Amino acid sequence: MLYWVMKHILLGPLMKLFCRPKVEGVEHVPTEGSAILVSNHLAVADSFFMPLMMPRRVTFLAKREYFTGKGVKGKFKKYFFSGVGQVPIDRSSGAAAQAALDTGVRLLREGKLLGVYPEGTRSPDGRLYKGKTGVARMALESGAPVIPIAMFGTDRVNPIGSKMWYPHKVVVKVGPPLDFSRYEGMAGDRFVERSITDEIMYALMELSGQEYVDVYAAKVKDEMTAQGKQVAGWKPRPGGRVPESKAG
Repeated sequence: MLYWVMKHILLGPLMKLFCRPKVEGVEHVPTEGSAILVSNHLAVADSFFMPLMMPRRVTFLAKREYFTGKGVKGKFKKYFFSGVGQVPIDRSSGAAAQAALDTGVRLLREGKLLGVYPEGTRSPDGRLYKGKTGVARMALESGAPVIPIAMFGTDRVNPIGSKMWYPHKVVVKVGPPLDFSRYEGMAGDRFVERSITDEIMYALMELSGQEYVDVYAAKVKDEMTAQGKQVAGWKPRPGGRVPESKAG
């Protein structure tokens, strides 16, 4: 109930008023059944604007810390994220990561739309970073189609490091579904999963127009933190390749 109240009555109308969001290619989102909506990740605002512009409810796997805060603020965050349908996951270990994937597969088998950021974290500088293979594992185990989505302008609405939102045009561009059914039964093969992930990242690169960097964004952020550099202002090393356009 809170999801639809937030979307259509409380938060959604304000977002539309100040940011004039536009969606292109929404016809690629199935009217029923499961799908994995994979998106580039520029800002926290991505998780608000993408669901706002989708015709169906989108569920994200949210980090557990959003649900475990203390005090009034912690309780409010838990209530908010639970109410809008976000599912808490633990990302602290390999076993926890597998449990998160299992949760994603369960949601897909229930026919839901699952929102995923293959980069694993926000881009530190607007480039597109190497994807993690968990999305490929979920696609193979669930049989759900993968739909690429490119976000534009959310980093201007909600700049990294800022707690404020600013009026700016937002565009959500949806690409054609990617079908990996030809790899049915090959979940767990790391070479297949890497190839599928690279194909997903290639589709996102073409859709978003971002420069691709063949390094994990989290690693770049760790390096920047160690060097005391501001996330939004430092350019990473070029990765040296473009993700493969065809899996296999």
